[in-house]
Amino acid sequence: MLDRRLHLHLVTWLGQWPAGPGLHVVRSHRRALPAWDGRLRPAIAVGVGDSTVLSVAPRHVPAVRALAARSPRRLLADLPAAVGHPRWAPTDDVFRWSTAPAPLPEVGEWVSPAEPGLPPWLRLFDEEVLVVRDADGAYLAGAAIKRHDAHGHELAVGTVPAARGRGLARRLVARAARRVLDEGAVPTYRHDPANGASARVAEAAGFPDRGWRSYGVYPA
Repeated sequence: MLDRRLHLHLVTWLGQWPAGPGLHVVRSHRRALPAWDGRLRPAIAVGVGDSTVLSVAPRHVPAVRALAARSPRRLLADLPAAVGHPRWAPTDDVFRWSTAPAPLPEVGEWVSPAEPGLPPWLRLFDEEVLVVRDADGAYLAGAAIKRHDAHGHELAVGTVPAARGRGLARRLVARAARRVLDEGAVPTYRHDPANGASARVAEAAGFPDRGWRSYGVYPA
């Protein structure tokens, strides 16, 4: 049975869930509003098995439905233009979620994203981020939470090349996931299917690959 928090997240985030077999292009006002970082996400899809829900702004529904009917194999490549952003890149990810993060030892500290020495990607967040530093205070790795809605929060993680292979990323993800669960939401994690390192982090942190997929159109 699907976790209630995940169900509510998908309904809220996409505009509809679940759906029957096939591709369902649905309308959501959220696709026309800034997301967690102040930028648009004009198309977001989540699929499992033979069912996919593709969420777009109401005014783009006719064009996307026509594209899906006319050229299903070209859907992802042509989706940016169909939602009004032809220069933006489509993404195609593995979609993972967890209600039981791995019981890994905690690492890092929660700090303001405005603290000195953090990489630019962590500065996009407006709430605390989880950071690991070395003995001299230099940044090694960090994780942050994309609070899409009250029910689902997506995790992001990054490690500097010199600190990789120490298990920092998996421990950060597991700790951040426990915080999300404590907040009453379900933690999610997305990554490119070709990113083996990210896949290994997810598995080790307690986010199994259940065969779910996510794709969409994101800012360049």
